[in-house]
Amino acid sequence: MPTSRFNIRRKPRLNVLQSEQVEDVYMATMEVLERTGVRITHQRSLDLLLDAGARVDGDRVRIPDSLVKDALNRAPSRVVLGTRSGERTVKLERNRSWFGPSLDCLDYLEPATGERRKFRLEDCRTTASLLENLPNYQWGMTFGLASDVPPDLSDRLVLKEALTYSEKPMVFCCKDINSLKDIYEMALVIAGDEKQFLNAPSIVMLADPISPLMLTDDTLEKMIFCAEKRIPQICYGAPQAGSTGPATFAGSIVQGTAESLIGLVITQLVRPGAPFIYGAFATVMDMRTTIFSYGAPEMILMGAALAQMSQHFKLPYFGTAGCSDAKLPDSQAAAEATMSCMSAALSGANLIHDCGLLDHGCLASPAFMVLVHEVLDMLAPITRGIQVDDEHLAVDVIHDVGPGGHFMQEDHTAEHFREVWYSNMFDRSNYVSWLEHGGLRFEERLREQTLEQMEHHERMLPEEKRKELDRMAEHWE
Repeated sequence: MPTSRFNIRRKPRLNVLQSEQVEDVYMATMEVLERTGVRITHQRSLDLLLDAGARVDGDRVRIPDSLVKDALNRAPSRVVLGTRSGERTVKLERNRSWFGPSLDCLDYLEPATGERRKFRLEDCRTTASLLENLPNYQWGMTFGLASDVPPDLSDRLVLKEALTYSEKPMVFCCKDINSLKDIYEMALVIAGDEKQFLNAPSIVMLADPISPLMLTDDTLEKMIFCAEKRIPQICYGAPQAGSTGPATFAGSIVQGTAESLIGLVITQLVRPGAPFIYGAFATVMDMRTTIFSYGAPEMILMGAALAQMSQHFKLPYFGTAGCSDAKLPDSQAAAEATMSCMSAALSGANLIHDCGLLDHGCLASPAFMVLVHEVLDMLAPITRGIQVDDEHLAVDVIHDVGPGGHFMQEDHTAEHFREVWYSNMFDRSNYVSWLEHGGLRFEERLREQTLEQMEHHERMLPEEKRKELDRMAEHWE
């Protein structure tokens, strides 16, 4: 059964907030929810909140601390996702980390030619198949916005392709409630029935509050439907420090937390125990370029703090890592992705997305997916930490070898040398050996390995279920 390589409870930890600061963030969040409130115009949500004790003044809703605490007590602290065949594989709990690729890119970078072009539906088949072949990714997303299909159908068609060409759980966005209902029907067809779907949900909806502090009617319609049907969902605002969020990092964390917790309150009023995943994509606005940065160190820092808040709330957390503002899978991309992946894993983020995403969220790159996958492989022994027991302290072995000896012929060495990590991509040979094996630069090795991975045949959905999805798609509007 697939398991996360980043699930050791005793792994090294990155804590950027002290315990009293975690409490300070929570209290500040409650001050925002109680004093400032959020903007909501959706009538059913307003009625639910008013009946539960919130203060409703027109479209401004103020949430008391007691209502938030009730929601936290009702929400599950653990959410399990499964493959389309019903195997429960991704267990969002405690500090276990699970990595997945990117979502809704506009462009696609051809790994063979380096050509950048608009994302097409066939690219979703490629990226989903690649996802299936890369074991350090345990779940996926819908990768891109297909430019060659009707825009009103794109959300459903790309998810249909992703679910057809990969067995792994999928996170998706959709434009409205009708799309969501069609997607849910697809998931039921694939699972077999509602009971099997609920045992191992294969889809997760990503809902986006509008920063600062707004939830649209469309978003709330979708969130309520997911709560009613027990479809796991993520409520994930995007406060951009200096534009849609406070310029201070603590302030953006507070705002992002408030935006996610209002979603939690509503979903738990609709159905207590509805599966909910907390989070916020807090980053900075680069004042020189005005971009929403995917590679800023401040994004990494705020993401780690939000992971600590999720553990305080006992809620699963949707994190961000493995992405970059670079335009190619180059040195900048590798540096930014490595920093964010290490931080996400060590902070205990659970469902970590955007691996392989370039150009501040615009570009899907199979080659960068492969590069980040290797970074995750390298990160695994770091997150396992150092085992300390009599066998690993090796005092007797050191004594037997003694001063001036060596350990190469020791049984202890034969038993433990495989604990060292070896890469299939990063080269450790000397210069002469490197030349003898072709002297390939890193980008050449990356292209070769990416194309090799893309040659593997995908594990397609069984034919009878593919035909059923095709029949459903004929009636989508």
